[in-house]
Amino acid sequence: MQLRGCGTALVTPFHHDGTRNAAVDQRALAGLVEWQITCGINFLVACGTTGETPALDEHEWLDVIRSVVATAKGRVPVLAGCTHNDTREAVRKAQLLTGIPGLSGILTANPYYNKPTQEGQFQHFHAIASATALPVVLYNIPSRTGANLEPRTVLRLLEQTETLAGVKESSGNLQQITELIHLVSKVLPVFAGDDNIALAALGVGAAGLISVTSNQVPREMVKMVHSALADDWDTARHLNAKYYELMLANFWETSPGPVKFILSLMGRVEDLYRLPMVSPTSANKERLRKLAAHLGLIVDRL
Repeated sequence: MQLRGCGTALVTPFHHDGTRNAAVDQRALAGLVEWQITCGINFLVACGTTGETPALDEHEWLDVIRSVVATAKGRVPVLAGCTHNDTREAVRKAQLLTGIPGLSGILTANPYYNKPTQEGQFQHFHAIASATALPVVLYNIPSRTGANLEPRTVLRLLEQTETLAGVKESSGNLQQITELIHLVSKVLPVFAGDDNIALAALGVGAAGLISVTSNQVPREMVKMVHSALADDWDTARHLNAKYYELMLANFWETSPGPVKFILSLMGRVEDLYRLPMVSPTSANKERLRKLAAHLGLIVDRL
């Protein structure tokens, strides 16, 4: 699996199932995937952080991944989120995913809550990578997990495992991201995991971006990333400036609240979540609505 360019960390759409519960909206999910591919997205991530995966049961988790793979039909690679803070459970889940035909690889984040040492993270990721033939993309997101995967630990994993296929770096630490790229990028692609610093990461050698904002503006985020990769920095900077407030707005509250709310204004998903995630506050909804209208994502009815 060769990953490069812009991938979307997909939201998981929900709808009311008649029992006041939020059920996975398979129709909306398929529509999102089709739209993303039509807009030129390079790859997709199902059941990552943006997909509210901790609130999905195992049956739903597998169904969402199967649905994304089935809709993509091999047109773009599909990664499946596969994270757990119990290494045995993470290994079991990785092995379950090997039974999904057409799945391109897995994305697995730091073990959350436990706050493992670098040695603990090394052994955790090594166990996952050793348990599956699927390509493995590491996901460093300390703001969510409480653990930071250091560049030297990634290098050690690269030297001692055969299935590593990339790293999504969401530490927000440009010094660390630069060090990681310098250490491994000749053999292992590094992807920016934060839209707002994607151009900086691409400037020092990242292979692309795994984006939240591309849920809403996939064509534009793809063009921004590809322009940077082609050294067309004028175009890349123009697009970054145009959508920079949207990149920030998606985190005015915990993601994916703002992302899904704007997608609901665009008519692509319902503004529904699984607790403990909730819809943005009324004040932030007003701000998001104005921003979306300003960017031409909806008709401004204010």
